Amino acid sequence: MSLKNKLNRLKPHIKSGLEIKELVEVKNIIPESEPVNEKAEPEIPFFDVWEKEHVSPFYFDGQYCLVREVVYPLDHKHGHYQFSDLLKAVSMWNQEQTKHPLSAFGHSAADLVFFDTETTGLGGGAGNTIFLLGHASVSEDSVKLIQHILPSPGAEVALYQSFLENADYTTLVTYNGKAFDWPQVKTRHTLVRDHVPKLPSFGHFDLYHAARRMWKHKIERMKLSIVEQEVLGLERKDDIPGFLAPMIYFDFLERKDPEGLLGVIRHNETDILSLLTLYTHLTFQILGYDRFQTAQETYEVGRWFSYLGDTAKAKQAFTGIIDGKSEQEVSAKHALAFEHKKQQEWDDAALLWKESAEKGSIKQKKEACVELAKHFEHREKNFELALKYCRLAEEHIPGEKLATKKDMIFKQELEKRIQRISRKAFPGQAQNSAK
Repeated sequence: MSLKNKLNRLKPHIKSGLEIKELVEVKNIIPESEPVNEKAEPEIPFFDVWEKEHVSPFYFDGQYCLVREVVYPLDHKHGHYQFSDLLKAVSMWNQEQTKHPLSAFGHSAADLVFFDTETTGLGGGAGNTIFLLGHASVSEDSVKLIQHILPSPGAEVALYQSFLENADYTTLVTYNGKAFDWPQVKTRHTLVRDHVPKLPSFGHFDLYHAARRMWKHKIERMKLSIVEQEVLGLERKDDIPGFLAPMIYFDFLERKDPEGLLGVIRHNETDILSLLTLYTHLTFQILGYDRFQTAQETYEVGRWFSYLGDTAKAKQAFTGIIDGKSEQEVSAKHALAFEHKKQQEWDDAALLWKESAEKGSIKQKKEACVELAKHFEHREKNFELALKYCRLAEEHIPGEKLATKKDMIFKQELEKRIQRISRKAFPGQAQNSAK
C-alpha cells in the first residue's frame, strides 16, 4: 500500500488544522535509499513444508494468509457412503418435495457448503479468534475442500478477504454452527468489516440438532467424532483432539513450524468431510431409503414429522413398525393414535390407545387412559367406561412421597374429571369423593 493511501486511511483521525496534502509532503523526508516497495511480499517460514500440503499464500493489503485446497473424486468413500451419494440425497429431496428443516428442495448439491472452523477457545466474544476457516462443496465430478489458515493474529483482513472474495454460500451445512461457528465468524468479521466483503445471506442446515433428535437414545455425548463412530462407520486414527487445537496453534505462532498445526488442519478436514456423509445418512433415514434403519430410528423419524405437523409422513413412519416385534411397536402405536386424533379418526385412535393402556410404559398408560376417558365421556357418552379408564389412570400415580409436582397436577386434574363424569353418570347424587 502506498504511503498516500495509508495517510488517507488516517485522515479521519487527523486534527482539522493539518491538511492531508501537508502530510503527503512528509513523503519527501523518506530517504531515497529506503523506497516503499508496494510489491514486497512477506517471507513465509517453512514454505516448502506448506507447499507439500497443497498450501499456497494469499496476499492482500500487505498481509497474507494461507489457503489449502484438496480435491476428492466422487467415488471416494468416507464412512458408509461415497461422496456421490450426496448427489442422490439432494435429488431425493427434490423428487419428494417433503417439507423438512433439512430439505434441499429447490437446491442442487453444489448449493450446499459444508463448513467448520477452528478457534483459540470454546467461549464466545471478541477474545476468541478463528484461526482456520474450512469449507467443502460438491460438483458433478469432485468434492473441493478449501481451508483458510491464519498465520498470525494481525492477518485477519487477508483471512476474511480470501474467505469472502468468491463467497457464494447459498446454504451452509454445519455441526452446531448456528450456536458457535457462525456467531464467531460474525464477531470477528465485525472487526475487519471496513476492509473486506460483507458476509453473505444464506440458509443453514445445522446437523447437530438433527443428530441429537435421531440418536440421543443411543449416544450420550453428541460429539461429531462419536457420531462418526457409532452411526457413520468411521473411526479416526491418529486424530488430534479438538480441545488441543488452541494450544497447538499458539505453539505454531511461537515457532512457525507447521508440523503440529497440520494435524489440526487434517482434523478440520475430517470434520468437514463427515458433514457430507452425515447429511447423506440423515436424508436416507428421514426419507426412508436406509434399508438398515432400526425400528427406533424409524420411530424417531415419525416423531420428528409429527412435531413438524406432517401427519401423513408421521403415520407412514409409525405404521412401518407397528406390525413387527420390536420394543418400539407399542410406542409407535401410541404415537400413531395421536396422529389419528389429529385427523378425528376416533375409532382408530381408541383401538390403539386401548393397547398402549395395557402394554405401554407408565407414561403411555396414563396418557392412553385419559384419552380413552375423554373419548367415552364426550363422544361415546359411555360414562361407565370413562370412569373405568379414569380409575386405571389413578393406579399409575405414585404415592405422595414419590410423586413429583407434575404427578400432583395430573392427580388434581384427574379428580376433577372423575367428579364431572360421576355427576353425569349419577345426576342428583352428591359426589363427596373422587374415589
